[in-house]
Amino acid sequence: MFEQVVIKHHIQKHIITTLMYVETARFRDLKPPKVDTNLFTYHLKLMVRSGLVQKKDDGYSLTTIGMSYVDRVSTEKKVVRTQPKIITMLVVQNSDGDILLQRRSKQPYINEWTLPYGKVHVDDMTVRDAAVRESAEKLGLKDAAIEHAGDCYIRVLAAEELLSTTLAHVFRLYDDTVNVSETLQWIQPHKITSLRLAPAVEEVMTRTFFKDPFYFEEFTVQRD
Repeated sequence: MFEQVVIKHHIQKHIITTLMYVETARFRDLKPPKVDTNLFTYHLKLMVRSGLVQKKDDGYSLTTIGMSYVDRVSTEKKVVRTQPKIITMLVVQNSDGDILLQRRSKQPYINEWTLPYGKVHVDDMTVRDAAVRESAEKLGLKDAAIEHAGDCYIRVLAAEELLSTTLAHVFRLYDDTVNVSETLQWIQPHKITSLRLAPAVEEVMTRTFFKDPFYFEEFTVQRD
C-alpha cells in the first residue's frame, strides 16, 4: 500500500521533509515561508486525510504509515523505494569493553540510540568497502581493521502495519580514538537497556559478542 503513495506538490514535500527530522512540529513550523495560510492549510489537511500525518495535542507528527513512507523514500526526490533498506552496521568496542552508540536524528526512530550504521551505496565495490566508508564518514576512522561478523534481517511492526525492513551487514571493530559527542557515546553494555533503543540494537550487539566466524539472524520487532 505504501508504494501507491506519491507526493508531488512542493508544499506536501515540505511538510514531509520537516517531519522527517522532528518528533512533532507546530503549524507555524510546518508552514513554508511566503505561502498563503489557506493554501497551506488545504495541503496539510490533505496529508492528514491521506493517513501520512496526524494532529496531536502538541502539534503534528508522522503516522505509522508516514514513518514507513519516509523510511522508504529517497531524501532528495521523495520517491518511494520498494526494496528493504540495506545497511552496514558497526559494533564498535573500546579497550574498556564499552559499546559505541549513535542517536538517530531522523524518523523513523528519531532520538533512539542505535549502533552506528549507513546505507550501502550502489557504487560501493564490496559490502566491506561500504563499512569502511561509513566508519570513516561517521566515526572519523581511516583504514579501520574491521571484520564482517554476520548479517541480520530486521522487520519492525507497529500495530498491524509494517514500519521498516532492514538487511544489516554487521561488522565488528575495536577502537579507542572515536570522538564522542551528544549523538555519539560510549556505553557500558549492561547499561544500554536503560536507553531508548532503536529496534534490535541489543539483539544484534549480543549476537555479535558471541564471536562466531559468521552468523545470520532474523529479528521481528513489535513496536507499540
